[in-house]
Parts: sequence; C-alpha cells; structure tokens
Amino acid sequence: MKLDDPKYGQFALVKEMLETAEVIRRFDFSKTAAVAKMVKEAGRIFLTGEGSSRIFPAKSFIYGVLKRGLPIAAATDGSFQAAEYNLADWVVAGASNSGQTKEVISLLSKLGAAGHNKRFGVTANAGTKIFDVTDETFLLSCGKEDAVAATKSVVEQGLVYRSILCNLIDCQCPANKEKAADLAKEVMETEYDADIIAKLAAAPMLYFAGRNNGVAEELTLKTNEITRKKSDYLEGTYLLHGVEEVMRAGEACILIDPFPSECAKIKELIEGRAGLTVVAVAPEKTIFPTIVLPTLVGYDPFLQLMAGWNLLVQIGVALGINLDKPQRARKIGNEFEG
Repeated sequence: MKLDDPKYGQFALVKEMLETAEVIRRFDFSKTAAVAKMVKEAGRIFLTGEGSSRIFPAKSFIYGVLKRGLPIAAATDGSFQAAEYNLADWVVAGASNSGQTKEVISLLSKLGAAGHNKRFGVTANAGTKIFDVTDETFLLSCGKEDAVAATKSVVEQGLVYRSILCNLIDCQCPANKEKAADLAKEVMETEYDADIIAKLAAAPMLYFAGRNNGVAEELTLKTNEITRKKSDYLEGTYLLHGVEEVMRAGEACILIDPFPSECAKIKELIEGRAGLTVVAVAPEKTIFPTIVLPTLVGYDPFLQLMAGWNLLVQIGVALGINLDKPQRARKIGNEFEG
C-alpha cells in the first residue's frame, strides 16, 4: 500500500499506518529508564488497557520478558478484572490511546485512592484524565489518529513497553531503529500476490494462529475493523486441537510465524480435510503461500504486525470497503465520564 496509489492514498488509515516508520525512527528508548529501575526494584509489572492498547503492547512485552528469562513477573488483563487483584506491590501500567478509557481510569483511580504510587500511563492525547490518575504518564509522539482502527499508536505503545525491557537488558533496539524504520516502510508498501488477496477477500471467516505475543490476536481485532469480516484467534497450537470440527471450506487461516514442526499437520487437517485457504506470514518460505518478511532483532513482532495491516488493507480495498468509517465501531470503546 502506497500513498501515491489512489486506491490507498484516499484513506486516513493508510496514511497513519505508513507514518509508523517515522514513529520508530524518532523513538527515544531512554525515556523509560526511571520506570525500568522501578520495575527492577519491585520485581513485577502489571500491564493493563483495553483492546488494541493492551493486546499487542502488553503481550509482546511479556513474551520478551519470558523469552529472556528475566527475574521479573509480568502479567496482563483487562482493567475491570484487574480491579479484583491485589496489585499493591506491582508497578501498574495503564495504556489508553484516548486517555479517557473508562476501565483504565477506574482501575488507576482505585489504586491511587488506596495509596498506590507506582502507576504510570501511556496515551496519545495530552490533557486527558489518565494524567490525573497516574504518577507519571508518557505522551506518545505519533499524533492524533483519524481512522477508527488504532495503528501507529499501538506500535508506539509497544515501543514504550519495549524500551522498559531495553533499559533492563543489553538490547539492540536503540541501535537498530533506523534500519527498523526502513524495514517497516518496506513491509507496509509491499504489494502482495493478487491470488492470495482474492482468496482471503472471498473467505467469510479469517482465523489467525500464532504465538501469544499479541501479533495474531491484534490482527484478529483489526480484521473486524478493517475488512468487516468475522475472525478468531487460535493461540499457539490451538489450531490443531479440535477447532477443525467447526471450520468450513472456503474460510481462511493466516499463520503468523508458524512453528515449522506443525506445518505438515496444518496442511493435512486444516487445508486438506477442512478445506481452508492457509497463508503464512513468516521469515522464510513455508509449504503454504507465504508472505516472507525481513527479520531484525527486537523488531520482528512489529514487522509481523505491520505486514498484517498491509494484508488487511489490501483485502479491504479489494472488497471496496471505506477503511476509515466502520458502521458501528468507535474510536473510544467505553469513555470515562466525570
């Protein structure tokens, strides 16, 4: 998708997606150094938010912590459920693109009333309620989004959390951000095979399968907002554990960086028996039609997410959808009032 192509350039959504490359290029990884110190001292961090402000930012951070074996507990859930937890000893992060999300504001307010002083927020909007209920809030540099689907803000939220990780370990992300920005632009501007797009556009249901690191799950949500299709996220190897019973021929499954050892069985059960179109997004070719991505240490989940955006935009354009204006979905899911 390129802005100088009329079929893409008319949409604010595409413009905002493509701005993400510069968001990466100018990101300051040092700004969370004090928070990282607090997390190291506490030994635990709880990341909350709703929808896109939680799925990818929080889960990609948790995946990074666990993969590196850091001696830090990291967890996430929605804010109303989190209000039932004892978070007294946790550093609590609340991400809200709008800065007005009811669930997030309610949790952070409750913690503050109980004397909790390790709360920080992440938002794209200055002067909003989240600044009043946190000890520190990071204001994103990405700017306002006009499209309903959050995109560049999700990546910058992810970078804020990633920067905490980078301030805890020897991380190559700061040194690699110029290359990451260039790769992000390349990934988002790539035009995919027309046959793949046609098959996915014709599918009444899109399944996403992959690691529980936020990428496949976030793309499942974006599928609803961008293509208006039903979708489902099949975590890890869930794809091979019974869901084929309800799948129907003509539906499609998009594999995000699939486990190589599972591909043959997926081909047998999901493509062969259930009759689905299966497409992979991966760092190398697979036995399925594959969107091959470049890799860069620390940025692979970000590049996978942006490739998924590109794929969904091309599907939406093929279907003749107004990408900026869903009929029912709202920019702020549940707004705080008061």
